Formats: sequence, structure tokens, C-alpha cells
Amino acid sequence: MYLNQLSVFIENREGRLDQVLEALKEENINIVSLSLADSSDYGLLRMIVSDAEKGKAILKDRGFTAMLTPVLAVKLSHQVGQLQVLLSEICKAGINIDYMYALATGSDDASIVIKTADLKEAADVLGKAGVEFIKAEEIGK
Repeated sequence: MYLNQLSVFIENREGRLDQVLEALKEENINIVSLSLADSSDYGLLRMIVSDAEKGKAILKDRGFTAMLTPVLAVKLSHQVGQLQVLLSEICKAGINIDYMYALATGSDDASIVIKTADLKEAADVLGKAGVEFIKAEEIGK
């Protein structure tokens, strides 16, 4: 039910993002989705990739700080208000959403990655609401 998100801390300077992407490309690791947040000193690159364990190892070998974080990935139908309906279920359960971003899956549905303060409870709440989760084996190679 959970996906491993590959998170990488990158110094906010020219060429560092390129080095991360080059390392993953050289090892044939596909980036399915990503989010990049920055400050004046560093960036935090969050990615769903085809092989998170291998990606973490490769990046650590190249001197990057990388870690795996469990997240939920859910499908949404392309209908007005579907994201609000999903988030309302989490809100009613009193669960804080830490962050979220879009996920490319190649299907006709929309998909998002969600990190909450309590993933297990969020998964239970969303499962009871009939939300369809994306499994690791569905992530493109």
C-alpha cells in the first residue's frame, strides 16, 4: 500500500540537480514523479522512481544525502472536486497532511502522492472511503 519515496538533499548551487539526475539515468532508474522545494542554501528533491532502494544506494555512493520515506499514492477520477473529497476524509479524521504532489502513472486517472502525519490511519480512512491505492509494481520502469 505504501510507496517508497526517494528524497535527496541538494546544495542550492548550479549543477547539483543535474548530477542527481545523471546518476539515476546512468543506472536506468526512471523518475515517475518529483517535487523540488528550495531554500537559499539547499533543495529537497522528492521522487517516486522505478527502484527507490537502488536509487538511494547510488546517490549515497556519489556523496548525496538520500533517504527513503513511505508515502501513499492514490488514484483520483477526473471529476471536479475529487481532490477535495479525498482530502476531506483525511481532515475529518484529524490527520495532518505534510505535503503532496502529482504522480504520473500513464493511466486516464489523476494520481497524487500524499505524506501525512499518520500514514497508517490515513490509509485506513481512505481505504474505508473506497480510494484506490497505487502499488509499487504499478510504477513505470
